[in-house]
Amino acid sequence: MSSEDLEAQEDELLALASIYDGDEFKRAECIRGGEIRIYLDLPQNFKIFVSSNPADDLHNNGNEYVICFLPPLVLNFELPLDYPSNSPPTFTLSGKWLSLTQLTALCKHLDNLWEEHRGNVVLFAWIQFLKEETLTCLNITSPFELKFGSQGNMNRRTAAAPPKRELCLGGATDSEKGEEEAVDVKSLSTLLQEVLDFDQAQQKKCFNKKAHQCNICFSIKLGSECMYFLDCKHVYCRVCLKDYFEVQIKDGRVHCLNCPEPKCPSVATHNQVKELVQEELFARYDHLLLQSSLDLMGNVVTCPRPFCQLPVIEEPDSRMGMCAGCSYVFCTLCCLAYHGISPCKMTPEKLMPLQKEYRHADKAGKKLLEQKCGKRVIQMALEEMKSTKWLEKKSKFCPNCGTRIEAHK
Repeated sequence: MSSEDLEAQEDELLALASIYDGDEFKRAECIRGGEIRIYLDLPQNFKIFVSSNPADDLHNNGNEYVICFLPPLVLNFELPLDYPSNSPPTFTLSGKWLSLTQLTALCKHLDNLWEEHRGNVVLFAWIQFLKEETLTCLNITSPFELKFGSQGNMNRRTAAAPPKRELCLGGATDSEKGEEEAVDVKSLSTLLQEVLDFDQAQQKKCFNKKAHQCNICFSIKLGSECMYFLDCKHVYCRVCLKDYFEVQIKDGRVHCLNCPEPKCPSVATHNQVKELVQEELFARYDHLLLQSSLDLMGNVVTCPRPFCQLPVIEEPDSRMGMCAGCSYVFCTLCCLAYHGISPCKMTPEKLMPLQKEYRHADKAGKKLLEQKCGKRVIQMALEEMKSTKWLEKKSKFCPNCGTRIEAHK
């Protein structure tokens, strides 16, 4: 190694460390080399999709996802003793979402760049090419299909030697891949999820670094102190959103945790609620959400025993429920011990809540109650309500014995 080569290598590595942060450039400890992560600048509204059948086209599949970030290309390099005066860096280029053919094309372009810069340092030129021209070089446009055989890893030991190919996906060799015709749907699904997860994580990372105005208190805060709704992107500070969520949950309106912006349909995710509210309130939110879902299921009731209260599936055509928790067998209509075909003993105390629920329910809710309780019982509840109203209006209590008697005007 000449002193000129050593000085050029050291200057280049120091320059890369000053230009790129620790997430983009990591210098190796034992060798003169390192790892560079290249994050591409995607055009606006860039879309990706996965086709489970090679014969399908985009219009038949229809599953598109708009993303802002793709996982980075990773360039691992080592500087030979006679770089840059004579030999190029040895390198490995990998990308989760690129095929071996595409990676081969990029490696050839890096070789050509070295030939153009022979005798001078070339790493920065490589990085700029990969960052700015990868999509154009590979003719990648939106919507971009993630295909089977992605997640390649290309090794380039010298500029003249052919690349050694390795597959990170499934461990198959090139020859095995050439013979394989079936699409690995599971691997494609995993790759798609990795890309979507990375995109979401990067969006959050960028959001946290910027300042935003809360749409409730109108204060300016860093994104790390704020939260946004995924669908509408409306931003609120965590303090305001926490208070808003807590009030809704305390009032039992767990289906109303939507964006505070008027008429905005965006709804908070389960994880967003968990991240903001206290553990006790989140447990209440979780319970009410589950209970409301169970209430919409016509064949699910709650065990009537106060110490149990587990959800129970009603036996079809029998009005019988058997609790798996406490083994209580009960009538799902009157909630007393199961009595077979004998009539329910519905007391006025049990009928009153039922008639109130029925009277305030919408059309779908009334139909669900009729299916659950039977029209006869609903009619009994309504008649009980009429009787109660008549008694309140037309009768009074006897001053001697307390029995209701007809009131004369």
